[in-house]
Amino acid sequence: MTDSDDNDAVYLKYKSLADMLKVIVYSSQSALGLTPMLYHLQNKNREILFIQTGAVGTSIVHYVVQPSKPEKKFIELKRLTGEFVYVDALGTDTLSLYVPILELEKVTFTFPF
Repeated sequence: MTDSDDNDAVYLKYKSLADMLKVIVYSSQSALGLTPMLYHLQNKNREILFIQTGAVGTSIVHYVVQPSKPEKKFIELKRLTGEFVYVDALGTDTLSLYVPILELEKVTFTFPF
């Protein structure tokens, strides 16, 4: 995504990380079985966790502003309940998704705040 694509993006700000993670659970259970990547970025002194979804030509950025930087490298996300915890490594629970939190230095789009 480039700066000129900003107008084509749709931004959805969630009230909680739990709500946003439901997008990952839903996506992983779809016919395609795709799991969006979870990114962390510090932007304008805010800690942002976001995922990007959408087809070619359409971009949806789902984000939540967190009070602090994630201290661990993964989120263990329960597929059946949507409950989650931060963990340091991949686990063995087959009913959980282990979502890496990828640290970004910079993005080419601007969050709407």
